[in-house]
Amino acid sequence: MVEKTAEKVQENQEQHEGDYLDEEGLHRCGICGERKENLYLLMGRERLFPCLCRCDRNRLEKQKEEDRKREFDIRVSSLKSVGLTEPRFREWRFENDNGSNPKLDIARKYVNEWEEMRKKNIGYMVMGPVGTGKSFFAGCIANALMEQGISVMMTNFSRILNELTKYHADKNEIIAGLVSYPLLIIDDLGIERNSEFALEMIYNVVDRRYCTRKPLIVTTNLSYQDMTRKDLDIEHQRIYSRLMEMCFPVIYQGKDLRQKERDLKLEWMKLNGD
Repeated sequence: MVEKTAEKVQENQEQHEGDYLDEEGLHRCGICGERKENLYLLMGRERLFPCLCRCDRNRLEKQKEEDRKREFDIRVSSLKSVGLTEPRFREWRFENDNGSNPKLDIARKYVNEWEEMRKKNIGYMVMGPVGTGKSFFAGCIANALMEQGISVMMTNFSRILNELTKYHADKNEIIAGLVSYPLLIIDDLGIERNSEFALEMIYNVVDRRYCTRKPLIVTTNLSYQDMTRKDLDIEHQRIYSRLMEMCFPVIYQGKDLRQKERDLKLEWMKLNGD
């Protein structure tokens, strides 16, 4: 066992130019001056074994740190490949904000205080017209948390319903999978099919998150008035009521950012046209 340990130490040693023998005849590092071998008393006898100098220890620690970083990067890449169900979600990061998204401080606060948000089961319902930045807001949270190694699922109910209606789909297993994520983000609530089955499945997902006290973030083009209309059927009422219990509202207003981008392109074409 001692010999194997000594062999392992020797494997991790590097020879440096200027290595030398000290007055006791033991090798020292030519850079840091520390010993690279030492005498140890073993079973009543002195034996010579290699040891790591400061240079070798620093090099090994740096190598371990690089290995840890590489493994972490692989984990983050894996989290994103599973949790971001559409390629465009990858671009929705705080670093890509062009200054036109007025609510990102709220998203940053959510990420910075994630542990508290998780413990208190705090989610958001991000509401507002089409194209105002709601999905970008949610995507920034998803990417930032995944880059900390936290598992997040960002998807939409249309995709969930497609999975649930596949032949031989295990509905309980699919819903349990969605509930297992520390954070679930549902993009574009309200565009899915309004069949009895669809509404039942939507309620099951929302309710299971509620019962297990796990936060949920939802983006929707629906307004508060849409979600509290007196003529809503009971299926919609119980979904919206549960969401309002779980999620704080974040209201987006203003011009469609995509329309603004189109307007800027048209203006540029006018200025640069023949």
